[in-house]
Amino acid sequence: MILQRSVAVLSLCRLSSPPKLLTPFKLPSQSSSSSLLVTFSRLDRPRGSRIRAFATAAATATVSDRNGGDTFFADDTISWASLGVSDRLSRALCNIGLDRPSLVQASCIPIMLSGSDVVVAAETGSGKTHGYLVPLMDKMCRASDNDVDTSADQGTIQPHQLSLVLCPNVMLCEQVVRMANYICKDSGEPLLSVAAVCGRQGWPVNEPDIVVSTPAALLNFLYAIDPERRRRVNFIRGVKYVVFDEADMLLCGSFQNQVIRLINMFRFDEKLLSRGKSSGVEKLVDSNSDSSMQSELEDYTDPQSNFIPEEYEDSEGDDDVEEVTGETKAVDVKKRDWRRVRKIYERSKQYIFVAATLPTNGKRTAGGVLKRMFPDASWVNGNYLHRHNPRLEQKWIEVTVDTQVDVLIDAVNQGRNSKKLNSGAGVSRTMVFANTVEAVEAVAKVLLGAGIECFRYHSDSSLEERTKNIVDFQQKGGVFVCTDAAARGLDVPCVSHVIQAEFATSAVDFLHRVGRTARAGQAGLVTSLYTESNRDLVAAVRQAGKLDQPVEKAFSRKRGFRNKLKKRGKLLTVRTVKSRP
Repeated sequence: MILQRSVAVLSLCRLSSPPKLLTPFKLPSQSSSSSLLVTFSRLDRPRGSRIRAFATAAATATVSDRNGGDTFFADDTISWASLGVSDRLSRALCNIGLDRPSLVQASCIPIMLSGSDVVVAAETGSGKTHGYLVPLMDKMCRASDNDVDTSADQGTIQPHQLSLVLCPNVMLCEQVVRMANYICKDSGEPLLSVAAVCGRQGWPVNEPDIVVSTPAALLNFLYAIDPERRRRVNFIRGVKYVVFDEADMLLCGSFQNQVIRLINMFRFDEKLLSRGKSSGVEKLVDSNSDSSMQSELEDYTDPQSNFIPEEYEDSEGDDDVEEVTGETKAVDVKKRDWRRVRKIYERSKQYIFVAATLPTNGKRTAGGVLKRMFPDASWVNGNYLHRHNPRLEQKWIEVTVDTQVDVLIDAVNQGRNSKKLNSGAGVSRTMVFANTVEAVEAVAKVLLGAGIECFRYHSDSSLEERTKNIVDFQQKGGVFVCTDAAARGLDVPCVSHVIQAEFATSAVDFLHRVGRTARAGQAGLVTSLYTESNRDLVAAVRQAGKLDQPVEKAFSRKRGFRNKLKKRGKLLTVRTVKSRP
């Protein structure tokens, strides 16, 4: 087939990229003079050289690892009931196609049900969202039944308890709400009341059982005008379970101070409750019973007080201190008061952290922060965390300015036409990633010029447009051209093919991109286009995969990958000079 000539000289000047995660996974900055998508051009010549993955996972063929074991589902002998999940919730899960728990779910659910703090670090598509939703919903249902019985016996009104799920953006919040609402009673109604508090959505009139919010939206609510000065305290006291979804992102960059502040607030409330119970103030569970302690919590959570992450890094040995020396300033006493009893106060909340990439080397990384702040938390690691997924086939194609358009179009058509990739999926779904908004627009124009319809998704699009495009892609399939805004957390069913039109600029982005396919027990294909400037970087990533090493092992911890290569090149030059006669 010969395409009509469509020359698209689309120079993509590299603008400043969005802020990247501050992790040791950082890859070298790429040369602006050799961008993969510097110019797209097309010449005349022959061509030729249910809206959730987990709902359909049980019906798809799973892939076995090299030892013959399933890489997604737990053993056949493990059921929801055997993990401690109630019969009512087990039936609800089976009704939406979740007949068996995944390996990650089987590992983390019993620990969460026990009440321990948990850190779940597992590869994308391993079932982490249901891994925390199921135990939360089970505990909330049991607590609700117990509250009804207790109230009936004692004639008292128990305080409203709820679970809080924090996500980095509105799209992920709404996705978690949808997934929770799919779990229904026998009557067809949602098992629990779940509400998103983010974007344009205000606080729900009726008290929900589970609140899903972004850190900024939640803090805006807590610090909003409150004439009675009780909303903040009542909410903090009512939260019994806190989940941090995409925890590595929430504990880094612009989210970090907000999340640390919220953790401080919750832990300080735990300390006050513990102090009250040890003093015999049994009615302290009611926030109106002790105005002095309520005032203390209000003062501690005042927005004018700054709680910076460095407190946790510079004072690691302060956790067991029970008395403050006379030289300590009063303001320091107030700011650090909750930490002086961290290991001895009675816990009243459970903290759960979930992430697909969670580096732990370095005290400023997300994993390093968690190890210090929650030293007693149980860690659940996925078998393929930061590693190559055996269900994933990868293709690596080096391109030039003259060949990149043809290679891109060929790769897209392969995903659209391959019966192997689309088997069981119903429709074809291909995601094409580029590094900038300008590159996304350029790729979309090239595909449209080749007669390939596609959806676009990037930060310059309105929330309504992004929502519509992601829903249409989920329902209709097709080609989805996007930035890394769509790489993290979004659960699109049966994406059979991921194409990197531009190679990822960080290892975190790389792992999240390739994690859009081969999810929930399915197979997938990733085609990575790269240029000469990326050659050494790609070789390092491929070598890590062959050696079954974590991806970050391919990069130097103390300096950029490119600097490492330069040093190696200098050594080779010196050796060559010395070897000359």
